[in-house]
Amino acid sequence: MRRIDPASHSTTIERAVLGSDAARSPLVASWARSARLHGLDPAKRRPPERLTAAELTAARDRMGPMIRLAGPSLDRLFQSVGGVGCCVLLADRDGVPLDRRGAAVDDATFEEWGLWTGTIWAEAQEGTNGIGTCLAEGRAVTIHRQQHFLTRNTVLSCMSAPIHDAGGGLIGALDVSSCRADLTEGFASLIAQSVADAARRIEAEGFLAAYPGARIVVVPRSETSGGDGLLAVDADDLVIGANRAARAALGLVGDLRARPRPAADVLGQAGCDGLPDAERAVLVRALARAGGNVSKAARGLGISRATFHRKLGARD
Repeated sequence: MRRIDPASHSTTIERAVLGSDAARSPLVASWARSARLHGLDPAKRRPPERLTAAELTAARDRMGPMIRLAGPSLDRLFQSVGGVGCCVLLADRDGVPLDRRGAAVDDATFEEWGLWTGTIWAEAQEGTNGIGTCLAEGRAVTIHRQQHFLTRNTVLSCMSAPIHDAGGGLIGALDVSSCRADLTEGFASLIAQSVADAARRIEAEGFLAAYPGARIVVVPRSETSGGDGLLAVDADDLVIGANRAARAALGLVGDLRARPRPAADVLGQAGCDGLPDAERAVLVRALARAGGNVSKAARGLGISRATFHRKLGARD
């Protein structure tokens, strides 16, 4: 395993941080945070900090629903990357892996390098790294070997993607990491796409679980939404939930459960204007459910056929 010279790595970071790249390069900006904001030294040799057993248990209890929901996605992701010497980590918003998948033959190595449950990978503790920088910036990142801030982490390649809850809040990160020297940047990019896809699946499954009785409407993805938007619509055609992508695409903010929005307004569709139009919409839906049978639709609404025809044809 080829190691990076600590003095050389420290010099590279110092020159980059003191130069003009920090304003243009997200990587150098992260190095600058690590050095200036968190006061870290690239040559730091102390092993990663870890939670106590009690602290890890408490953290896992807090994130229990997400851990259970994400399990199948972690399994599928590990089936794709485990054979090339990678492990899969699911971390909370504090940068602590709470669940992982790895091959038993690699466990001792991964635990030594901190790729293990309970290790604190927040940027404030470990500087630039996959999990910590992903959470600090709220976006998918790949930190490949010498891109890490701490010299002792430059043997690692880490591909991470953020995970958001049903309301769009950042709750954790999904990560695939490797300490193999032959993992190329090109192959790391392919893995990174798989990580991002798995993170979006976890988010979608979390959204469905949060709104079990609602109708789920898919909002076509846009360049800025970061994936398919999902809306939860109740029986009254009110939007009561929206994931992060839908909020970005449609400009939705706040607690939609407390202040729901008409689906027609949210989606820019021609909606009902006043009670007559709303009443007519009910009649049209009833007729559709009855397969076009006016008598059956009228009976379902508890009105006469003549009343149904009159109301359906009425206009203010």
